[in-house]
Amino acid sequence: MALPFRIATFNLENFDDKPGQKPTLDERIALMRDQLLRLRADILCFQEVNGQERTDQPRQLLALDQLVSGTAYAGFFRISTMLADGSQVFDERNLVIFSRFPIQESHHLKHDYAPAPRYRPVSSIPPETMDQEITWERPIQYAKLQLSSTRTLHLIHLHLKSRLASNIRGQKLDSYRWKSASGWAEGYFVSSMKRVGQALETRLLIDSIFDQEAEALIVVCGDFNAEPGEVPVEAICGAVENTGNGTLAGRVLVPCEQSIPESSRYSLYHRGQGRLLDHMLISRKLLGAFRHAEIHNELLHDESSAGGSDRNFPESDHAPFVAEFEWPSS
Repeated sequence: MALPFRIATFNLENFDDKPGQKPTLDERIALMRDQLLRLRADILCFQEVNGQERTDQPRQLLALDQLVSGTAYAGFFRISTMLADGSQVFDERNLVIFSRFPIQESHHLKHDYAPAPRYRPVSSIPPETMDQEITWERPIQYAKLQLSSTRTLHLIHLHLKSRLASNIRGQKLDSYRWKSASGWAEGYFVSSMKRVGQALETRLLIDSIFDQEAEALIVVCGDFNAEPGEVPVEAICGAVENTGNGTLAGRVLVPCEQSIPESSRYSLYHRGQGRLLDHMLISRKLLGAFRHAEIHNELLHDESSAGGSDRNFPESDHAPFVAEFEWPSS
């Protein structure tokens, strides 16, 4: 008998329950829970899940608990990013994995494979006199899942650095305005460095898995904040066209999005254009079980438009990406 399973990734967009927030959590859940039910996912990866604090309690994912309450996901195995001491979740932008399959092992990686590069900004006011470490804010989430008695899945869950420019000392007038185009350009360069650095660390992790298991079943998914053909996606895929080495063909990751018609191949709508920032990449061994992929973008709004506020659109500004696989049971 075949063993079908579905994997989904979904950026919930600052999912929170702050006092006085508009739209309210209830308003968001009213629209977003049906999106989750439609996924019918066996493995579900969330980005941008904020934590909530209650008196004398560690910070928890209470808003997320409400979202999945009453669904099958509430009974799944679950892991989330945590502070380094393991005491509680992050205040903002946690990564969370739900799995119907047992989670054998999990880790969070940040500069475990790629040390923080050093860089001295050139447009700072006053000028910087020393190099700075360029660290990425969000860790990489790794989990090993037991699909069956003989098959394990290596799941790598990402939220790469946003495309917003990083702060450069003395170069901002306020939260949204820059003093100079050069300052903005350098801030954008620093953000790009962080995003590509995370992608490099991801690729190093992938190769470490292949070193131990040549035919590993690997999925890399999440919000890459990069489109197909951009450096972060290319770095993680490791295409032979880029390495020039055919002996590495077995280590190439395949974008599931290639099976989706080009007209529907977008997960965010910005300035009148569909953009694909959310991805699911799979190893060649898993490609044999891949059946199809979907992006549920029918109701995506243009988050950059004058009326594209969260108040008007309580749902996320990202669309869920889901892929279906079917593997012979064993």
